[in-house]
Amino acid sequence: MAGGIRTFVALDLPESHRETLAAHLVECARLAPAYRWAEPDALHLTLRFIGHQEPAVLDAVRGGLAAIRARPFRLALTGRGTFGPRASPRVVWLGAGEGVDRCTDLAAMSDGACQAAGLEPDARGFRAHVTLARARREGQRLGDLPEPPALAPWTVEDFVLYESRLQQRPRYVPLDRYPLTG
Repeated sequence: MAGGIRTFVALDLPESHRETLAAHLVECARLAPAYRWAEPDALHLTLRFIGHQEPAVLDAVRGGLAAIRARPFRLALTGRGTFGPRASPRVVWLGAGEGVDRCTDLAAMSDGACQAAGLEPDARGFRAHVTLARARREGQRLGDLPEPPALAPWTVEDFVLYESRLQQRPRYVPLDRYPLTG
């Protein structure tokens, strides 16, 4: 669909984590320029990609998301991983450790809200991760990278419906925040 608003549901990272990861991302970009490394302010953990939707559909999704009831939970990011071939992955990410089950539950509830609004189920399946980089072209070698910095667990208190604006700054604009109040 060419029109509509491109959106996704995600968890934010604490600002302190973005700041801690900033220098790491700069160093990784220096060592692996064939990859497009995320800007710290764009880091998030996607629960459900929605894509381009017309306002009426998006309003139904918003209503479903607002009806989600879940308690706040602790979340920790652990080691780095990749999607794709080991030597030339498509994506470099940080995975979720503590709290991964709660992320999975929240992703399923978000997907349910989208389905109730008439969208197809998320066909990709959910893997709790924060994308750090994407290969600029398929088959790019990654090479050795420094270990990511240690990040303290934090309490997730809400989730966010974001608009994704391609080729613009800011790239991700929060449309709605949904508190986790149980």
